[in-house]
Amino acid sequence: MTETRTTDETPAFDPVHAADIQQAQARISAVIAPTPLQYCPRLSEAVGAQVFLKREDLQDVRSYKIRGAYNAVSQLSPEDRSAGIVAASAGNHAQGVAYACKALGIRGKIFVPVQTPKQKRDRIRVHGGDAVELVVTGNNFDEAADAARADAAERGAVVVEPFAARDTVIGQGTVAAEILSQLSAQGKTLDTIYVPVGGAGLLAGVTSYLADMSPRTGVVAVEPSGAASLTAALAAGHPVTLEAVDPFVDGAAVKRIGDINFGIVERNLSRVHVTDVSEGAVCTEMLDLYQNEGIIAEPAGALSVAALKTVDVAPGATVVCIISGGNNDVLRYNEVMERSLVHRGLRHYFLVNFPQEPGQLRHFLNEILGPDDDITRFEYLKRNNRDTGAALVGLELGRASDLEGLLERMDESPIDCRQLHPGTPEYSFLI
Repeated sequence: MTETRTTDETPAFDPVHAADIQQAQARISAVIAPTPLQYCPRLSEAVGAQVFLKREDLQDVRSYKIRGAYNAVSQLSPEDRSAGIVAASAGNHAQGVAYACKALGIRGKIFVPVQTPKQKRDRIRVHGGDAVELVVTGNNFDEAADAARADAAERGAVVVEPFAARDTVIGQGTVAAEILSQLSAQGKTLDTIYVPVGGAGLLAGVTSYLADMSPRTGVVAVEPSGAASLTAALAAGHPVTLEAVDPFVDGAAVKRIGDINFGIVERNLSRVHVTDVSEGAVCTEMLDLYQNEGIIAEPAGALSVAALKTVDVAPGATVVCIISGGNNDVLRYNEVMERSLVHRGLRHYFLVNFPQEPGQLRHFLNEILGPDDDITRFEYLKRNNRDTGAALVGLELGRASDLEGLLERMDESPIDCRQLHPGTPEYSFLI
């Protein structure tokens, strides 16, 4: 079996500097145009600062991942190009690699996990065309990555890593170079930047550039609570593999942070603050971005903004949130809405045992529900020869504070009502 080759021959912890990123910027500028830095009045007013959104969702592949992918692929030797490319991705890196393969005339084979949204799979095929073969395998990114590396080893192909490679990190760092240039043109300096984190390729690139060019800028690294691999690595002092991750924030659902990325973050901990936000908070911000700014952000793309109100911002500071991607399948919005309502305390579920007597449903509606409560789900199973019939009832409250009164009325009622709580096995069947 041939040894797997990668696009990164550099020692794992070789530092990345601004000069490396500036060279990458020149290398990719012919095919990758700068994305807008958009002032956001709503968020600025909410936190008392000047908040700008770096719109990486407006890239040709709708994500910043094209930067690192193109930077890595464009530097391959003729021999490596002829050997072909293999990549694993949750979807966005794959689109960047597919784009590079088609543009540079290189054959590619891309592995994505089964939870990758159909929208992302379709876009991979569009960007890669006949140059790319798509393989769907594994229950998460890490399983797809194992399959990709095994295939590359067998065929002698080149692995283009999605985050754990120096050339990829350098390419992602061009986001920070653009931001500083765009702010400078407005006579502003960057005080704080919020960066979404999965494998931490973007975080490593941004932090490396700012360390040289804007060392007083604070960096907030934002992970999804269900896949906090950076937090786990910092606690252990080295990268560790999480036992399980919540796949909902698919662009950041990574079990293990990259080694080189962790090394860069660890050396810059004095300027990096790590936090996490719940998947429900991400959903709420996805909806707010769409309804207020008209931005279609994928879950990972809304991570940075979801953390904005959880970390103190100095009054009047210049803040940038990176909207890392916009590859969101419209079919997911029912789940997005559901998770957001649960997060805001507006959606609740109950198992209700109705006595098999006339008028019990009327009693539930008139005596238990509040005036602003709405039934959103009702599944009733009437069983003959039993004294009670069970129903699954979903309720949407007018205000989160209405829950206390609802529970009190349920306790006082002769009807047996049991609330289902997030995180329990029975609740997992609902969402």
